[in-house]
Amino acid sequence: MGQKVNPIIFRITANKNWRSMWFANKKDYLLFLSEDFKIRDFLKKRLASAAVARVVIERATNRLRVNIHSARPGLIIGRKGADLDGLKRDVANLTHASEVAVDVKEIKNPELEPQLVAENIALQLERRISFRRAMKKAVQTAMDFGADGVRVRCSGRLGGSEIARTEQYRLGRVPLHTIRANVDYGFAEAHTPAGLIGVKCWICRKDEGPAARLGR
Repeated sequence: MGQKVNPIIFRITANKNWRSMWFANKKDYLLFLSEDFKIRDFLKKRLASAAVARVVIERATNRLRVNIHSARPGLIIGRKGADLDGLKRDVANLTHASEVAVDVKEIKNPELEPQLVAENIALQLERRISFRRAMKKAVQTAMDFGADGVRVRCSGRLGGSEIARTEQYRLGRVPLHTIRANVDYGFAEAHTPAGLIGVKCWICRKDEGPAARLGR
């Protein structure tokens, strides 16, 4: 039986990069790892409305840099950078690093970011919009913005049904077994009155060249 592998991890050496870029010895590894989890959990809750696709954390000696990739950078930065300064202070309280920097990078095409697409579908499911309508619209929009292929899967008590099931829509090509293919992946959860619904999204982008791909 085939095993499911996260498409991002599967392509780390080919065309994807790590989300945490640092090296640590045995003594510091657990500390750094727990700090990364705390920072990501904090940013996910704090910036829930800022359309954050991913958070990349870099470390060097006692310096920490957090790169936030968002479709709405203005909500994070605030007027004259006031909100960003407050965010930087809160992140500094979660780590032992002496120097902390927070950078915000704008996502030009949020319709092609699978994490944002999955979160958008989950939000619509929580608002009781039909899952078929939400999935079809997301798939078609991504294709209209130039994706090579899109695949969306929802699992749970869809439409409030008694028995949980899985539904999926697919357009174009999404070669999960081709390592060279520029496939990105996102996952979100919808908290509905009937229970939890998981939303997975795979988007295959057109070839952008190795430099552009490794930046993701």
